Amino acid sequence: MNLPPPPKLNNGSTIFSTPTPHHAEQQDPQDSNPLLPSPSTYESQKNILPMEIGPNDSAEVPPFSWKKLWEFLGPGFLMSVAFLDPGNLEGDLQAGAIAGYSLLWLLMWATFMGLVIQLLSLRLGVATGRHLAEICREEYPYWAGLLLWFMAELALIGADIQEVIGSAIAIKILSHGVLPLWAGVLITASDCFIFLFLENYGVRKLEAFFGVLISTMAVSFAWMFFDTKPSGKELIRGLLIPKLSSKTIQKAVGVVGCVITPHNVFLYSALVQSRKIDPKNKGKVQEALNYYTIESSIAVLVSFLINLCVTAVFAKGFYGTSQANIIGLVNAGDYLKQRYGGGLVPILYIWGIGLLAAGQSSTMTGTYAGQFIMGGFLNLQLKKWLRSVITRSCAIVPTIIVAIIFNRSEDSLDVLNEWLNVLQGMQIPFAIIPLLTLVSNEQIMGSFKIGTTLERIVWSIAAMVILINGYVLLHFFISEVNGLLFGILICIGVSAYVAFLMYLISRSGHSLSSSSSWFSRMRSDGFTYLRT
Repeated sequence: MNLPPPPKLNNGSTIFSTPTPHHAEQQDPQDSNPLLPSPSTYESQKNILPMEIGPNDSAEVPPFSWKKLWEFLGPGFLMSVAFLDPGNLEGDLQAGAIAGYSLLWLLMWATFMGLVIQLLSLRLGVATGRHLAEICREEYPYWAGLLLWFMAELALIGADIQEVIGSAIAIKILSHGVLPLWAGVLITASDCFIFLFLENYGVRKLEAFFGVLISTMAVSFAWMFFDTKPSGKELIRGLLIPKLSSKTIQKAVGVVGCVITPHNVFLYSALVQSRKIDPKNKGKVQEALNYYTIESSIAVLVSFLINLCVTAVFAKGFYGTSQANIIGLVNAGDYLKQRYGGGLVPILYIWGIGLLAAGQSSTMTGTYAGQFIMGGFLNLQLKKWLRSVITRSCAIVPTIIVAIIFNRSEDSLDVLNEWLNVLQGMQIPFAIIPLLTLVSNEQIMGSFKIGTTLERIVWSIAAMVILINGYVLLHFFISEVNGLLFGILICIGVSAYVAFLMYLISRSGHSLSSSSSWFSRMRSDGFTYLRT
């Protein structure tokens, strides 16, 4: 198969690098991911860029259609699962128990900031026909691409451990303690095989399955909300009146940090390519952006309402009580049972069902994110089952160890969660900064490059998130780091971390595609060698 070469700029460089026809021909048609276009469609669109709009190509956006919106529904709800993972639920219940209703306004604005970041991710995927990890591999030097991949994998493993543990806790609750945590971990680990089964029935069936899981969460937590009857007046006041005190600032930082998940930024730019969009037609690309924006906003609104219900339930039941400072994901069900009793359907089991749906759905999307991150950065051509097994195994072994230890000591999970939250917070800039750099680059985005005003807004959001996570890191290391040798190692690590962060920020000031020929050769040869 002979594909046309990528278009050239005035200086002779390509607009952005694309895989060679040789790479495309090596891909097994039976092994393609159903969330991406079919191999023939994907291959034929690789060299069609948003900027290639001829005089006969229509730039007119078709009128709104409910039928067309229905066709685009799906990817946004898979993306919104990251707003509802067990780590987020634990942050919600702790914020409600410790701060009452006073942090609901922050939850609302943090969710909005997370939505803005995800809208940029979908914009990159739709306008270029490629996902974030792929473009980072082509646009950054080889060594920088490896570091970005390493950071993304660390964040994914940290999130995966929390999600698997959360699902295992739900299984333990629903089995009346018959199944221990390690058994729940093994059951949750098998979801990669559920993926392989569902993929055979097409992307719409898979999206419908996630829709059932999200609906289960919505029904469960809404049931808890209406059963416990939180104060509507206090809830509205918490949403509209910003309030922050020295006692709640730590939880406030946690609320913001839980919303933006690094691996989810990579994931959504790939999920939006599951619909066939002609990137040669400006009007069709803009139409897809419009429908995806509507769908994403609806999905994130649903996730916000679910988080709000969880926060309000625990604010009503535990704010100002002696249990407020010790309640967590593992003992939340028992405290709910003690506080609200049984009823027609015991609240303990309602909580367990919602938590199980959150854990299963988030671990499944984590498996997908791992496939896209590994395949995009390393350009690996692997079988679907092998990609899933590798992605799952990265988190399962340490999670089983954690589950065994936790069965002996409940305090160990709290310490682990703190470290995992810090780990994920450290990785957020390495997903956001490349994304903002790429969507601001006209050579990559063409006419779909974000405007100056929006660029300033999103960079301000990024700066706020980075500063918040910097505060968390500083507070955590001051309280936890002891010993001279450990302190020296931490200082070296922090110096390297800041240096790489400054490098990424400096790269945002100029075109990524104007890399030196030495870096280009190193990047190309290095990844070819690594793949081999």
